[in-house]
Amino acid sequence: MFPHIAFDPEVLSGKPHIVGTRLSVEFVLELFAGGATKDEVLKAYPQLTGEAIEEALRYAAQSVKNEVFLDVKIRA
Repeated sequence: MFPHIAFDPEVLSGKPHIVGTRLSVEFVLELFAGGATKDEVLKAYPQLTGEAIEEALRYAAQSVKNEVFLDVKIRA
């Protein structure tokens, strides 16, 4: 489903990252959140492809799509 995304405990402690790099999906998101454009990211990180960037964004969206937050109160 996400061929450009890898998980390996030996790379970035298992964080999802772009295959063949040490660039995490989280890092790619931070670049865009900071205002970078796709062209700027590709220029700064030539090991990435447009397809891999788009897949990282889709992976991140899918990851949070079904998150459930529980309001748990712990009493001593």
